[in-house]
Amino acid sequence: MSLGLDHLAPDILAVRFSAIGDILLTTPLLRALRTRHPGARIAVLTKERYVPLLSDNPNVNEVFGMDPDQALREVAKLIRSVEYTHLLDLHGNLRTLALRRLAPGPWSSFSKNRLARAALILTKRNLYPDTRPMAERYFEAAAGLDVEPDGSPPEFFLSPQAGERAAARLSHLGIGNGSALVAIAPGAAHATKRWPPLYWLELARRLRETGADIVVLGGPDDVALAEWIASSAAPGSVSLAGMLALQETGAVIERSAALVSGDTGVMHMATGVGTPVVAIFGPTVREFGFFPYRSERSAVVERALGCRPCSSQGGARCPLGHHHCMRQTAPDAVYAALHSVLA
Repeated sequence: MSLGLDHLAPDILAVRFSAIGDILLTTPLLRALRTRHPGARIAVLTKERYVPLLSDNPNVNEVFGMDPDQALREVAKLIRSVEYTHLLDLHGNLRTLALRRLAPGPWSSFSKNRLARAALILTKRNLYPDTRPMAERYFEAAAGLDVEPDGSPPEFFLSPQAGERAAARLSHLGIGNGSALVAIAPGAAHATKRWPPLYWLELARRLRETGADIVVLGGPDDVALAEWIASSAAPGSVSLAGMLALQETGAVIERSAALVSGDTGVMHMATGVGTPVVAIFGPTVREFGFFPYRSERSAVVERALGCRPCSSQGGARCPLGHHHCMRQTAPDAVYAALHSVLA
């Protein structure tokens, strides 16, 4: 008689420090681990501010949040105090490499295709061995755990309290009560990923003409832009930028008929709560692995330009100075894509 992993009840720690989209894209792997090994102990280590992305996920036993001031040696000591059977490095950067040296053990990771990515950015030669999305590349780290993708999207589990708070906010603002609610997220961490503000305003006005209510989402850095769009679009448009915690943001998106965003974390929030999404991509491309994953009602709007991709995560300015990838993506195209995912 052989003793398989089901009898050994794996004790698994997955490490992914950031950011919103990357963490949510680990959830298909976490789901597969729970399905294949129902008795396993599955823990995740991330930055403290991202804990709410996984705190209500039933496939995870524990989520450890790393304090911004916490020393890596202290984290390594905590890892060494537990006899994990599997340590999954789902980040693959210098920090996790240092953590692996400080806390030796049964670590495994995945290929980030750095050489292929650099070749595509610098020479526009596509050397990618495959076009698997990032959510499926994470499975390489769990090769010894007998799991494979199940074909379903990411999951963002929300607490009932987050849903109640989101519903109360929307009700207080008088939107989404009988009218379709469309969420838009105009911000992005990197400037080259941002669609022009006037295009967002034009889209919002077109949506208002259909009778839809608009809620503009974003973080603290997006407040000024979000408030300008909401105040300029017409009554029935409001900004909640900078006001919502992660789970409340997810709950507002869940209550929306659709989300329109750039290549940002809220796009993956939408797929995680089952909301249709239209994503506007500029400096980044499908090969990097971050298109909406396994969403049956999603669309990506992009321009086929010879200068794409110009970076792996976006940058402060267009290397060529024209920013055609975003400026030539017309509001009409985004509106048409939105209509198609809602049809």
